[in-house]
Amino acid sequence: MTTTRETPVRLTQFAHGGGCACKIPPGELEDVLGGLAAPMTTTTDTPLLVGLATGDDAAVVTLPADGGAPTQAVVSTADFFTPVVDDPYDWGRIAAANALSDVYAMGGRPVLAVNLLAWPRDVLPFDLAREVLRGGLDIATEAGCHVGGGHSVDDPEPKYGMAVTGLADPTRLLRNDAGRPGVPLSLTKPLGLGVLNNRHKATGERFEQAVATMVALNRDASAAAVAAGATCATDITGFGFLGHLHKLARASGVTAVVDTAAVPYLDGAREAVRDGYVSGGTRRNLEWVAPFTDFGDTDADTRLLLADAQTSGGLLVAGEVPGAPVVGELVLRREHSVVLS
Repeated sequence: MTTTRETPVRLTQFAHGGGCACKIPPGELEDVLGGLAAPMTTTTDTPLLVGLATGDDAAVVTLPADGGAPTQAVVSTADFFTPVVDDPYDWGRIAAANALSDVYAMGGRPVLAVNLLAWPRDVLPFDLAREVLRGGLDIATEAGCHVGGGHSVDDPEPKYGMAVTGLADPTRLLRNDAGRPGVPLSLTKPLGLGVLNNRHKATGERFEQAVATMVALNRDASAAAVAAGATCATDITGFGFLGHLHKLARASGVTAVVDTAAVPYLDGAREAVRDGYVSGGTRRNLEWVAPFTDFGDTDADTRLLLADAQTSGGLLVAGEVPGAPVVGELVLRREHSVVLS
């Protein structure tokens, strides 16, 4: 299941956190962003379809059309984080796939990305930074997305990601506020990335199944969801499955009922929780969602896995996606936004 591979530099040792687990906690972030939505003027010819209001995965504006309804929307996002794995090329691939995922989570296709790089130039050699950028370029190329430069700064802690621009049909967006009662919930990647990454950081063990999952694009799942007529989705990253599901349910005015036995996990994830490789970000996620969640008789380890801070996780789609397990359904609003069964 695991192998140990010696690397000259363990990049994860230069980061206080790892991957999306280094995000600002969701409760604190919502406090900061409260009331900051910019008022829109009536003269703009690029209406904002998706902004700060529901904490969706990306911002969306429509392009002006010559008469009739707009037929094109621009999707914009940015995502970067500290090293989640020691291998610089893998970190670049993971960070790029994660940034592109925000566009896929909106039902769009990425067309242009620019790199965001922070590097401790007096501590880590630049040949490692080159490998990080090469990994990002390879994933963007796989996605059919141009990389047109970027921005770099000297920073005591290495960070990498991308700002991404995509295109979408404004009438076929995937939004986190479009869930409706009676619709099933599909999850396109297994959970457990956070605890496996945390174990990797602590021990140096390499989990190939985790790397393969993180570098896999959400492109096909997004296209399948849109083709199936889905209108609601989000991607599972730093706030964990429960956190992102809570945001979706809250924005949509519904309750999500989760069949915990149907949720898939990566090999080794439960063992990592058992052995204590749980990040502070995951524990903060669980604390944040607890007031909004009916846990029933779900055991403590499963609760942690459901709140596990994912990096480049899958899509959670309100609708059926071919090949993806159905893990629950949306129902009429109840006392809690999420109910585990």
